Amino acid sequence: MKSTRYIAGLAFLAVATGLTLTSCDRELLDTVPNDRLAENLFWKTENDARLAANSLYTDLDSTNIITWDAMTDIAHTNQPFDVQAYVELGQYDATSSKIYGEWAKAYKGIRACNYFLQNVDKVTSTNTTLINQFKGEARALRAYQYIKLASLFGDVPLVTTAISLDESRALSRTPIAQVWDFVDKELTDASALLPTTYAAADKGRVTKGAVLGLRARANLLAGRYQQAAEAADQVMKLGIYGLNDSYEKLFSYAAENNKEVLLDRQFIKDTYPVNVFNYLGPYSQKSANSTIVPTKALVDMYETTAGKLITDTGSGYDPASPYANRDPRLKFSVFLTGDVLPSGIIFRPEPTSGTADAVGNTYIASTTGFNIKKYINADDYANPANNGINIILLRYAEILLTYAEAKIELNQLDASVLTAINTVRNGRTDVKQPSISSTATQADLRAIVRRERTVELAFEGQHLFDIRRWKTAETVVPGPIYGITYKDATGALATVQVVGINRTFDKSRHYLWPIPQRERNLTPTLSQNPGW
Repeated sequence: MKSTRYIAGLAFLAVATGLTLTSCDRELLDTVPNDRLAENLFWKTENDARLAANSLYTDLDSTNIITWDAMTDIAHTNQPFDVQAYVELGQYDATSSKIYGEWAKAYKGIRACNYFLQNVDKVTSTNTTLINQFKGEARALRAYQYIKLASLFGDVPLVTTAISLDESRALSRTPIAQVWDFVDKELTDASALLPTTYAAADKGRVTKGAVLGLRARANLLAGRYQQAAEAADQVMKLGIYGLNDSYEKLFSYAAENNKEVLLDRQFIKDTYPVNVFNYLGPYSQKSANSTIVPTKALVDMYETTAGKLITDTGSGYDPASPYANRDPRLKFSVFLTGDVLPSGIIFRPEPTSGTADAVGNTYIASTTGFNIKKYINADDYANPANNGINIILLRYAEILLTYAEAKIELNQLDASVLTAINTVRNGRTDVKQPSISSTATQADLRAIVRRERTVELAFEGQHLFDIRRWKTAETVVPGPIYGITYKDATGALATVQVVGINRTFDKSRHYLWPIPQRERNLTPTLSQNPGW
């Protein structure tokens, strides 16, 4: 339940502040503080272990996963002062705050997990299964952070114990292959320690399925396709996951903890909130910020209802009504002209509309004329910065597409590949795209599964890592950014182009981020990535 996430937040504050007393403090004062937890009083009971394990979840990603898509072709940072805007444009280096921020956040989570694992055995308990479960959670959450670090930076320091400041100054980068080996083993071992489901009070904790799903993701990112397919297949064979019946409702309060979700970051309105509505919503919705907005490049990837690309002959695409007769996932993921907004007004982003959302009306309004619809719920309109919606980090549709892609890359083109893809395409009540033909070649299926990953998982943080491992970023990222197609004052069709934006991508260095300069100043033994 969401109370777990709330307890995690409180426990994190208590544990993090209380367990950092210095030796000088202890020498000067031998009294027990009444405003924090002293380390020698903690790690006594099962409840101490539970509170400490809960605190580890506060280091999971949240809305920052959406910023990763804004550094690709499918989304754009609408606010030029936002930290990832410079990365999107290719105008960044080892001193950039976005680079350091992701590095620091990940290693903060790793340190917390290391500290937990180093101390949890101090707890007196006869419930070995429970303590092992907590250890499995910590090992899985640590592996989650290393998946991200390896994908962004390549070789990174592999730290598995709570080290001192002096020890940190002598760290070196571990080859990425060894990092992937570690992640795979950690997730394999953790899966044996975790249950497949929890009681309602523990909803949101890492499960066996989540760990196997992360293992599938990690091995796909590492190009280890056999292991990726095997791990995804293990998730599928658990028999407890499936697609949510409605894609439209997947990111709503009503669908929280549904059978498609393997892992999420949980929030509670008023007590442990997230501000996703204010972050992504259209400007007309109580001056929401439209911080990240979709691009025409993404919108054009959605097929027509005939199952064809908009450029295909006989697709049924009409340039004068470009968003009609399209894959329903488009209208469920992106606010389009004519949509009803949470406030009840009609979304009119055309530059000629004169509305608050019109392109060019204000720098806050979407510069592409599109807005992200996922996670924007009418329930949050009254207080856009105080939301309780959970942010999904891993879901079953990704597992199906990971399985399919891994099998395609292995050239194991059996019926299970088509079943996995077609389930994503037409396995919901509100998404019924035509099935893929059994005559499709490996090249055909590779293109199809890559497009399916892009549209199905749009704004869920995977596309940046996908275009890096596919080595397509150098092709799809550079150039201007385009938005909606509309009728101008003369009645002619026109397409919005974002003013003053021209993305660049240097294939000689942009496939990996630089190691943050701040870290290299503190730890001179850290080498730098090529080109930086």
